[in-house]
Amino acid sequence: MATLFLVIIYLSFISLGLPDSLIGVAWPVMQPDIGASFESAGLLSMVVAGGTIVSSLASGKIIEKLGTGLVTLISCVMTAGALFGFSFAPSLAWLILLAIPLGLGAGAVDSGLNHYVATHYKAHHMSWLHCFWGVGATAGPIIMSFYIASNGWRNGYTAVAFVQFGLVILLFVTLPLWKKVAALHQSSGPEAKGASTGAEEEQSADSDQTGIKPLKIRGVKVTLIAFLFYCGVEMTVGLWGASFLVGIKELSAETAATWVSMYYGGITVGRLITGFITLKVSNQTLIRMGQITALCGVVLLLLPLHSIFALFGLVLIGLGLAPIFPCLLHETPVRFGKEHSSRIMGYQMAVAYTGTTFLPPLFGVLASQWTVALFPVVVFLFIVAMFMGSEKVNRMIQHQ
Repeated sequence: MATLFLVIIYLSFISLGLPDSLIGVAWPVMQPDIGASFESAGLLSMVVAGGTIVSSLASGKIIEKLGTGLVTLISCVMTAGALFGFSFAPSLAWLILLAIPLGLGAGAVDSGLNHYVATHYKAHHMSWLHCFWGVGATAGPIIMSFYIASNGWRNGYTAVAFVQFGLVILLFVTLPLWKKVAALHQSSGPEAKGASTGAEEEQSADSDQTGIKPLKIRGVKVTLIAFLFYCGVEMTVGLWGASFLVGIKELSAETAATWVSMYYGGITVGRLITGFITLKVSNQTLIRMGQITALCGVVLLLLPLHSIFALFGLVLIGLGLAPIFPCLLHETPVRFGKEHSSRIMGYQMAVAYTGTTFLPPLFGVLASQWTVALFPVVVFLFIVAMFMGSEKVNRMIQHQ
């Protein structure tokens, strides 16, 4: 039963990943079709992420009242309905309106499942959980590129919406399982997390002090900076990568969409591999290695090389980003204590979505005023900022 429950959680994360990459890869053909300005994709991204921030902050109370299973089901219904609406939207105004439930549908389930897995399961489960997000994020551009080349972007949104509705049916059928597994965990206790022993246990104990506000704990605010720029990087590449490939590398829209799907494929495969590596390598080491790998990928985009190297660069960025987010999340109860991890997890998700909300649209404004050729420069700066924040919190934790 517990294994089946994990499979359901993984499939739920596919539903989170499917919509995340669609706007960016479809935008080169959506923009002229609906008569929107170039930077409007950033506005859509901002509305989606804004809704996600709101539902993330409210996720604790909502899940307490309805339960994680019902919240996941409702969220998937909202995203599926919004995506189906996208396929009929006649203008930018309708897309903005539909972006609200698309964002609200993602936030609560994202925070709830991340906290549950970080608290009750080992590190490799967190990596594999986000691997399944990558499965959805990779499948989205592949589906969209097929329809762009044949029947148009609207049919691409319809196809993805039908996939989402299929997940809705599965979640509805298995809804009673959530309460049964919750009771099983209460009776048997959480799964041992394996790596949190020795010095790390002492560190958690030091953080588990009553009366301390979570934001006052050493290292929390700096960690939030790393989350801010991580999501800024991930979404900026996903949202504007296709526009960079079409406008600067002179690729076709369908080829650009396929290449962006390879970027998400790098994240997916990287997280699958990371799940096994976490059994031997610490989260901190994996985070550092990932950031360095992502920087190498951006360098390939910066250099005046043949366009095929842009594909290699995108894949390298994806592989580099793969371990960072799940490892940062899984470190939360270890670094700051289980007593505070729920609230800190909510702060982290809210700040992460703040990065998703504001940083990619800011680049859209920058590109519309100057040139989309600045894309790799901005991504490079975001990764450097994330790297500096992550390394600083490591030093702070080591010296406390």
